[in-house]
Amino acid sequence: MSTVGRFRRERGDRLSNGMVGFLLTVPALLLLAGVVCYPLVSGLVTSLFKQSLVLPGRSFVGLANFRSVLAGDFWPALGHTLVFTVCTTAASFALGFGLALALNVGLRGRSVLRGLFLFPWVLPSVVVSFLWLWIFNANYGVLNGLLMKLHLIGDPVAWLGQPGTAMLAVIVAKTWNSFPWMMVMLLAGLQTVPRDLHEVAALDGAGAVRRFRAVTLPHLRPMIGMVLLLEMIWNFQHFDTIYVMTGGGPAGATTTFAVSVYDTAFKGFDLGSAGAIGALWMLILSILVVGYVWLSERRSA
Repeated sequence: MSTVGRFRRERGDRLSNGMVGFLLTVPALLLLAGVVCYPLVSGLVTSLFKQSLVLPGRSFVGLANFRSVLAGDFWPALGHTLVFTVCTTAASFALGFGLALALNVGLRGRSVLRGLFLFPWVLPSVVVSFLWLWIFNANYGVLNGLLMKLHLIGDPVAWLGQPGTAMLAVIVAKTWNSFPWMMVMLLAGLQTVPRDLHEVAALDGAGAVRRFRAVTLPHLRPMIGMVLLLEMIWNFQHFDTIYVMTGGGPAGATTTFAVSVYDTAFKGFDLGSAGAIGALWMLILSILVVGYVWLSERRSA
């Protein structure tokens, strides 16, 4: 075979291999386009129209939906979303990190404890929501019964019926559901920290707190950044626990963006305004995520 013929065959083989690789990614790309890209673009387009869920047709209104949303209950919903996100993420991290540190020191029966602590995480969030709905129930809830037996309260408290306690109850329920995931991830990170470094630091006279700050935290910083970022994103868009336990009430005290979008679209039948809330929601979340990643990379550098 001539040199030119051999070159053409090799070139054709390389082209066919590249084509095969592309064809293998086509199903994943189509799935991504259908599940992520199409709903995203459709929601953004809908936000520019006056469109009802029950009436046919729609009319272009431009940014009118955004002006209407910003003049309404958008800012209280933003505040509730931020409070829920920050408090739930911080509480889940503190509890998960504390348990990870305890399980990493070689406690007896830690394998059993690890399995028990994973129990809240494996339950569906709706099941967890109904469980805590029963615990916080004003008439027959476990919490009221326990506090009354301990003589800490005289009368039952409507935990989910008061604006001051409803958000706290929802945060407690979501924290209980979320902390096992953080515990597992942080425990995995702790087990990768070289013990030799701890031994050297101990020989140099460093105490437990100093070793934790100088050895453990620097090794865990990438893992901590990842779990905090993912937990923040998930909590910022969480819906199940809030809607099952309070439905956004009382008096809108627990209405987050997720609940607001649902109520606007499926109770108010206003798809245009729901799309506008969703677009603003995505914009704010993108800004928070980009800012958090930028600060994390700058601190690491």
